[in-house]
Amino acid sequence: MAFMGNYDVICIGDAKIDAFLVFSDENGGGKCRLDENTNELCFKHGEKIPVDKTFFSVGGNAANLAIGISRLGLKSTIAAEIGDDEFSLKILNTFANENVDRGFLKQDHERESSFSVAITYKEDRTLFSEHIDRPHEFNYEHADTKWVYLTSLGNEWTNAYQKAINYSLENQAQLAFNPGTLQLREKSTVIENALQATSVLFVNKEEAKQLIYGYSNEYGSDDIQQILSNVKALGPKTVILTDGENGSFALDNDNNYFQQDHAPSTIVELTGAGDAFSTGFLAARIYGLGLQEAMQWGNLNAASVIEQMGAQKGLLRKKEMEEKFNG
Repeated sequence: MAFMGNYDVICIGDAKIDAFLVFSDENGGGKCRLDENTNELCFKHGEKIPVDKTFFSVGGNAANLAIGISRLGLKSTIAAEIGDDEFSLKILNTFANENVDRGFLKQDHERESSFSVAITYKEDRTLFSEHIDRPHEFNYEHADTKWVYLTSLGNEWTNAYQKAINYSLENQAQLAFNPGTLQLREKSTVIENALQATSVLFVNKEEAKQLIYGYSNEYGSDDIQQILSNVKALGPKTVILTDGENGSFALDNDNNYFQQDHAPSTIVELTGAGDAFSTGFLAARIYGLGLQEAMQWGNLNAASVIEQMGAQKGLLRKKEMEEKFNG
């Protein structure tokens, strides 16, 4: 029997384990460096390099959003696939501790959990990500939700994407869309369908330009308002664009333009900033706040996350968000 429930958000995507290796110039003994000209992180082959800190965390865009939405006082669930190993226990326990419903979390007894390694250096991370082939056959047809959040999936993602699109249209659930690297890399009619069905699209500046290059005849503009307009022409009702320290920008269904400065923060590490923004924005909209206020929630959440290691430690709880928002 299919699981039934009522949710604020169903998050569709990956749940995996992220292993963080944190190191500095001082501790690395000069055995690693960042080439400022090429932006390449370089190591001495065969060397043993001291690490300042290591830790493991549940990761994946859908997992980050499901946990963040729950912390902000809303009911979230996740449709994802995990393995049957010691890592799967950490994933299951984390969701349980964070009050994320696990009714649509599928455990694959023939494959291991997905795994990523993040090398954190100079306030940013380099991510080595493994995508294990999975069928992505999720069964949430009988659930009731206000929003579907569709984000990155590994190989064989097209059927799962089309199913999410169909579900949102048939059940009048709003679709929030944050395409992953694989989805941006491939030109697909499924992505075109997703864009047409999307209520809110979340992209950073480079991702927006990738969509424009792949799905329209508009090229080359670096103007934020023009980029927003070109992306919105692909179908989404509202486009939200983040651009790091330059803040966030939006074009709504009536072509009203919004801009929000980034929230002040002391950067420790940038993992999960985009997911944190999406979380804050979406929660604010569910609570009935306006678009400008939702952008503020997004920026506050992102600022909190980048002051911590990993994508989830800094995710704000509702009381913390309200204090920062009203402070």
